[in-house]
Amino acid sequence: MTEFWVGTSWKMTKTLGPAREFARGLRARRDWPVRPFVIPPATALATVAAELGPDSPVRLGAQNAHWEDAGAWTGEVSVPQVADAGATMLEIGHSERREHFAETDERVNLKVHAALRHGLLPLICVGESAEVRRAGGAAEFVADQVRMALAGVPDAVPALIAYEPIWAIGAAGRPAQPEAVAEIAATVAAAAGARATVLYGGSVDLGNAVDLALVPGIGGLFVGRAAWQVSDYLSIVDRVGERLG
Repeated sequence: MTEFWVGTSWKMTKTLGPAREFARGLRARRDWPVRPFVIPPATALATVAAELGPDSPVRLGAQNAHWEDAGAWTGEVSVPQVADAGATMLEIGHSERREHFAETDERVNLKVHAALRHGLLPLICVGESAEVRRAGGAAEFVADQVRMALAGVPDAVPALIAYEPIWAIGAAGRPAQPEAVAEIAATVAAAAGARATVLYGGSVDLGNAVDLALVPGIGGLFVGRAAWQVSDYLSIVDRVGERLG
């Protein structure tokens, strides 16, 4: 297994039956040429964890958690709760949460610290809008997001930083060009230091996964809808693993 990460978030898809079937497909896999991870909805965390088993090489993440450990936060889940359900990673700051749920840089930072308090690996999402990129401010914008997310975090503490340009996400998105990804990867590395591994996400699929995996400074891929079927996810894992192996 290399240190290159390949994972997927299911967003708000899959009930328990499909989640269980996906996990069984992962459990049946015996060799992993990459570091695999999957991020189900909160309702499926415990089910997927049970199917994978305690010794699975597949890391399990939660899509969101509150920064407080407990309290009167109706509708929220805490980091201790998602950890209790089997999560060892926490996705933080996805652009959809920033846009639709008022996830500010300050709240991202609070959630990073909450994850670290309980031993979860933070997966911090950053990325610029099309308007910011056209104005020439992408690098500065993303660097600011990284610095604010990691404020107060010791340099020795590891984190994953997923660069997901907003204009590349979703059914109508288009993947960033490798040169642009390399530029931002260098920016993230400079802002985060050696503690961070930079992933790329945004319209990754079987056809472009290898080219994006080979971008200098990229240590993983964060795949969306192209990996929502276990066979498709494993095909991307195999193609990337063969090229990097």
